[in-house]
Formats: sequence, structure tokens, C-alpha cells
Amino acid sequence: MLMENKNCPIVPANRLANVSEYYFSRKLKEVAQLNADGLDIISLGIGSPDMPPAQEAVEVLCRAANDPNGHGYQPTVGTIELRRSFAKWYQDWYQVELDPTKEIQPLIGSKEGILHVTLAFVNPGDKVLIPNPGYPTYSALSRLLGAEVVEYPLTEENHWLPDFEMLEQMNLEGVKLMWTNYPHMPTGTNATPELFEKLVDFARRKGIVIVNDNPYSFILNDRPLSILSVPGAKACCIEFNSMSKSHNMPGWRIGMLASNAQFVEWILKVKSNIDSGTFRAMQLAASTALEAEADWYANNNKSYRQRRQLAGAIMEALGCTYCDQQVGMFLWGKIPESYQTVEELTEKVLHEARVFITPGFIFGSNGARYIRLSLCCKDEKLQEALNRIKAVFKP
Repeated sequence: MLMENKNCPIVPANRLANVSEYYFSRKLKEVAQLNADGLDIISLGIGSPDMPPAQEAVEVLCRAANDPNGHGYQPTVGTIELRRSFAKWYQDWYQVELDPTKEIQPLIGSKEGILHVTLAFVNPGDKVLIPNPGYPTYSALSRLLGAEVVEYPLTEENHWLPDFEMLEQMNLEGVKLMWTNYPHMPTGTNATPELFEKLVDFARRKGIVIVNDNPYSFILNDRPLSILSVPGAKACCIEFNSMSKSHNMPGWRIGMLASNAQFVEWILKVKSNIDSGTFRAMQLAASTALEAEADWYANNNKSYRQRRQLAGAIMEALGCTYCDQQVGMFLWGKIPESYQTVEELTEKVLHEARVFITPGFIFGSNGARYIRLSLCCKDEKLQEALNRIKAVFKP
């Protein structure tokens, strides 16, 4: 007998009420529909590197994938080859010594790491310090896991750095983690040794774990820094890093975290119950990519510098102001006072100039008067975006 199609009385978990669909997931569906309608939208939204990884890494991937014995499950801790390569990379570029057997955990990207670290350190009801503006996943995953999000403001007036005087006056009872992200996304503010020293001192005195998300330190930046270079940082800090940005491997989903052996052990306890190790061929190829010489990064940045000039011209065409000292693969700019909201500008750019740019409010209320442009776009497309915008936003 045919059953009548009726909705079953099923409701989702309460935690879904605390979050919405990720902005880019929702907005890119709209952009895809506009493209399907033949509008040819140029996307300057997501920071997905469009340049290829090192050819040597691709060749290792192909060879290893052809090994008939290389397709089994991999250890959750990752291959020793990859962990040793991450350790050498940190030693060579950040002057940080890490034990590859105890102080490094490969990840399937930073989002996974945010989940695992929060599960390992935060009980429901505990507090987590989140930057405003900042990467939306910090707050979304914290809320999904029942943590209380406590924002700490970053402002242009303070160069998008934490206000330590304000932090000292806050009620920090129940705070377990503090998320930081330097070089900073979305504002492009660079890290300094002084900043990391202040953060480590703050963490040690307050009994808080600092988690620094560090995927942008090789992009348009002559001096990569790690918070773990500060003496004593391993005792109270965790650092994420990612091959998505630094090595043009976003789709590979290979990242890592580093900290003291105890922290890594706790995080591994979570991770080993959730997923398995990455495909061996990809780990071996990633190890090869980590051996890149300075000229490989320099050539990568040569392309980003040219794109940055075009992005700056787009900002100027829109009447936006920006700091020319930004690093990373985005350009962050403040919109003119003539617009009541940032979406008034970004929607006009999308529907009239057919260019998708990111409104800053998605990173927090302190981004409400800003836009972000991605540099992950070919020069000719950036030039076309500039031409379209100039045609719509005439002086």
C-alpha cells in the first residue's frame, strides 16, 4: 500500500539554532545561479589559491598513488615522513624546534583542528575568547559545542591588535581558550615578536590556552613568525598551520598543529575517535612540498604582488581606503561614508558590475564598514573586474 508523503515529527538538535549556514556556502549558491543564468560573475570572495603546488609534489603524489600497497588506512598521527618534514620546516623558517614524534599532529585543515581542540579543552558552558573581526568558524564551532563565546574587539584605531589593557579588565572566569590569528584574517595585520610575547605572558598569567591560527605567514610577508618561538610558549599555546595557503594546496586538506606533548596527546584522543589518517600518497607529496626553497615562495609572492596592485585599484575605484602594509592573500578596505551598510555596496557590485566581493560583517560586527577582496584570481580576471567596476562606479 502506498504511504502518503507526510512530514515526520522530527526536529534537529537544539545546537543548530545557534548557527546559520556558512556565509560562503549560502552566497556561492547564489553566485552559481547567476552564472547559470549567463551573467559570468567574477569571484573575489574565497581565499582558495589558484596557482599550482610544486611540480615535484605532484610527481610524488602520482608515483605514490600508483603503489598498489599504498591505499590502506593510515595512522591518525600521520606518517613519520610528514611529521619530520613539518618539524624541519618549523626549524628552518620559524626557528622553532619541535619533536616530530610528540609535538606535531597533522590535520585535515584548520576547521578540523578547531573542532578537535575545542572538544579537547572546552566543556559545555565554558568560555572561549574570539576575535571580532575574525574567522567565523571560531565562533560557529564554539557555539555548536556548547561553549559561551566572549568576543574581544579588534579595531582599526588599535591596528587590529588585541587591546591588552581591556583584556586585563575583563572577567575571565571560566575562559579556557583564546583564538588568535596572526597574520590576521581578514585585516592583513602582521604578527610581531612583541605581540606574541604579550600573548604568551597573558596566557601564562591567566591560565588560558592561546590557539594561534597561522596559515598566512608566507604570503606577501618577508618574515614568517610563529608564536611558538617565544620561550615557554609550548606550555600554554597551540599553533595551527596549513599547506592550503602557503603551498597552494587547498583541496589537498593538509595542515598541522604543534604544541607540547600533553596537549597533542589530548587532541589525538579526540581526533582518533572521529577520523583516520590522510591518504599516504598525499602525505608523502606534502613532505616534498615542504622542502621548497626560498625562491619558490618568492615566485609565488611575485604573482600576489601584481594582483595586490590590481586589488588596490579596485578599492580605489570603489572609494574605499586601506592600509598598504597588509600581508596575506586578501585586501581589507573601509567603505565610504555615503553607504548606509556594506551590503548596499557589495550587492551593487555583484548585480551591476558582476563581481562578487566579501562584506566584512561576516567576520563580526567590527567588520560592518569593510570589504575584503581575495587575491586568488588570475591577473586578467582581476583586470576585468576592475574594468567592470570602473564602468559602474564612475567618478
